[in-house]
Amino acid sequence: MARVYIGIGSNIEPRRHIRVGLRQLRRRFGSLTLSTVYANPPVGFHGADFLNLVVGFDTGLSVRAVLNQLHAIEATHRYHGEGRRFAPRALDLDLLLYDELVLHEPQLHIPRAEILRYAFVLCPLAEVAGERRHPQLGRTFAELWAAFDRTHTRLTPVALDMD
Repeated sequence: MARVYIGIGSNIEPRRHIRVGLRQLRRRFGSLTLSTVYANPPVGFHGADFLNLVVGFDTGLSVRAVLNQLHAIEATHRYHGEGRRFAPRALDLDLLLYDELVLHEPQLHIPRAEILRYAFVLCPLAEVAGERRHPQLGRTFAELWAAFDRTHTRLTPVALDMD
């Protein structure tokens, strides 16, 4: 079994899309470990705040099969304006980690570079996988979060009924 961590984000009806997305993830992957949900401003464009969290689960599926499942879930939440990298999202599911795998291909990078770049990814990941080590750096995610420059970071915990 592989331990997988997924970043989840939404800024279009985020409470609804995240709740539905979590139900879909549970149906496909079973029990989920959930971080706190955080509100934060969008990166790269002006718009409504995003809600973000990280979930972890164990799976016997291959990395490609997991990615295909995530894309299938995202497809049920599409809206006509998607396609740009920095744009509003109904539901964005990013495969952050797949066990200790390091993979760099044109459409798939594991671990995701965003882990080290954005507080809205690293903070919730450190909550649910703080003792795990970054597969390339060897430092725990708790250590990485403790050393993260939070000068321009605004993360606000949000209560969200996730059942």
